[in-house]
Amino acid sequence: MNNLMDLQSQIEKLQKQANEIRAKEFSSTVQDILARMQAFGITVKDLQVTKPGKAGKAGRGRPAAAAKTPRVPKIAKKAGTPVAAKYRGPNGETWSGRGLTPKWLASLVAQGQPKEAFLIVA
Repeated sequence: MNNLMDLQSQIEKLQKQANEIRAKEFSSTVQDILARMQAFGITVKDLQVTKPGKAGKAGRGRPAAAAKTPRVPKIAKKAGTPVAAKYRGPNGETWSGRGLTPKWLASLVAQGQPKEAFLIVA
């Protein structure tokens, strides 16, 4: 038990040290960030997330011509489109290879049979 208690004590001391270092370096880090923002002309509004995965103004950093090009809509695939079977089980069961593995195949693989043994050869 002494080892566990010693480790917990060390963890507590290291956490305190990390917090002290963070507090000391905080203001200089903020100043560095502000200087870089000023150098690149970045505003707080640029840093606010408008869409998931995208921050700042749309087109920022792109040439004006590229920012104005119209978007070509993507052609959506029809949901639920049937796909050809890729695997066939011993009782005639089939699976396309997409989505969750069916129970019949999962049980056979759990018994040690390779999944590739059930591939449908075209």
